[in-house]
Amino acid sequence: MTRSLGSLRKILSTFAAVLLASSAALGAPPRHPAPARSASSADLAPAKGDAVLEALLTELNRSKSQLRMDNVPPPYYIEYRVSDLEVFTAGAAFGALRDLQLSRVRVLRAVVRVGDYKQDSYYGGGLGDTQILPLDDDPIALRHQVWLATDAAYKAATEALTQKQAALKQFTPDPNVPDDFARAPAVQSIGPLAKLQYDGERWRKALEDVTGLYRQYPDVQTLDAAVRFALDNEYFVNSEGTVTRSGSATYAVFLNATTQAPDGMRLTRNPYWVVGRPEELLAPEDLRKETVKMLETLVALRQAPIIEEDYRGPVILSADAADDVFDSLVGANVLGHKPQLGSPHRTTGEFATNYKTRVLPQFLTVVDDPTVKEFQGHSLTGSYDFDSEGVRVAPVTVIDRGILTNYLLGRQPIRDFPASDGHGRAVPGAFPQPGLGSLFVRAAQAVSPDELKKRMLEIVHEQGKPYGYFAETLGPRNAPRLLYRVWEKDGHSEIVRGAVFDELDLRTLRNNLIAAGNDPLVSNRPGGFSTSVVVPSVLFDEMEVKRADTGKEKLPEYPPPPLTNPRSAGAGR
Repeated sequence: MTRSLGSLRKILSTFAAVLLASSAALGAPPRHPAPARSASSADLAPAKGDAVLEALLTELNRSKSQLRMDNVPPPYYIEYRVSDLEVFTAGAAFGALRDLQLSRVRVLRAVVRVGDYKQDSYYGGGLGDTQILPLDDDPIALRHQVWLATDAAYKAATEALTQKQAALKQFTPDPNVPDDFARAPAVQSIGPLAKLQYDGERWRKALEDVTGLYRQYPDVQTLDAAVRFALDNEYFVNSEGTVTRSGSATYAVFLNATTQAPDGMRLTRNPYWVVGRPEELLAPEDLRKETVKMLETLVALRQAPIIEEDYRGPVILSADAADDVFDSLVGANVLGHKPQLGSPHRTTGEFATNYKTRVLPQFLTVVDDPTVKEFQGHSLTGSYDFDSEGVRVAPVTVIDRGILTNYLLGRQPIRDFPASDGHGRAVPGAFPQPGLGSLFVRAAQAVSPDELKKRMLEIVHEQGKPYGYFAETLGPRNAPRLLYRVWEKDGHSEIVRGAVFDELDLRTLRNNLIAAGNDPLVSNRPGGFSTSVVVPSVLFDEMEVKRADTGKEKLPEYPPPPLTNPRSAGAGR
């Protein structure tokens, strides 16, 4: 649950970052929308006094009956998705509060599709129009904003369909091309609204306390900490009859510290914790312990030997490090994105042409299952019941005993996969795309971490090497942040710095991963929408470890300010 993170500032851009996708959508004209017909007139029954839901259903019915333009096809599908967001953020640096904010906003995404399920107005990039809804439950104000978004989405959809039809004339018609939009059964599920639970004053004091530890570590150049507690009550309605409402919250704590080694190499540590229940958050005293641990590793890294030699041999990745690797190399490539017009491929990404071929060792199976709410007592923030397109989620085995058997899909079909499996996901205000939920990597014949270490040292001995490597955490581009030499002679570990894994790619995963541990770790990932990755530690029989090709920065030209603030000569008299 504690893991490395590349850029704390990027993740902690407070509520403005939460709405990055929304503001981007607002700034650009919508290019591809589409409406619909259908739905019963038991319309407002599911609203049950909810002003937002009632406004959406009222405008949906009105749009279905009245949304028309001369000489233009009427909508065949309409949807509205609203994210009612509340975010509390607090940050401190060097023992002082830096920011404290509580923000709330309602973001609407209106989608209108013109044409039919076989060929419609989706073309190129996004689809629909994004608006900010009033926070007051004023039905007329809400409906007026929904009306404007629907009108803009419809106009953009008709324009996009014309552009798409012109582009398709460049290609020979293919009767086997997948539909543009998958049909999905109508569902109705009105879940309870969620609430944030936190003590802002308690967290302000905790952040000031832990960042004040810099006084005890004069070689540490920066130390900051932050929390981000986010609530999303999401509404979804469409013209097929689907009506859903669900609420979820995530609670995240971030640490960040940097220093420089005597030779100028910049060193960074930034663990974080993301949970779905407030009671799982670190207590202030535990956060202090974790901060001390982070700072002690930075002190150790400053004095650690730098990697000078190129090494090719066995390497163990902890479960924490393996989570990052499988998220970036496997999770990113099992998403079923429809390729560009005219492309012969089934999907995009590294697994575009690997369907029904071996992509991992035969002892590994990978399943994405957002229906699992917790694992070994830890909440999974990647869990959900309905995706951002109103489709009920189901477990999907994407890799079965090493063989790629499925892709994760939203309602945009790809060849051989005509239906959604409930993995159409979106940040507030953005167009849904295939996305992870909760990804589990399961190993047959898993062994203990001690057994993995024993097997690594046996290989080291057979190869006549003095040591192997153990990576505890990774940073950007899967470069090791905490890396240890494990000596064959007595098994002791020695921290080192300045290394990079030169060949940590899909081929290495497929051919050189030889064993996995029985210690799966929950990694709830921060980002636009929450995902979870659960992976055990793994052993590679061969991986290249070499000196990172990075320059060294100059050390500061003069010392930092004093750690105490001396009073002026006459102060206190």
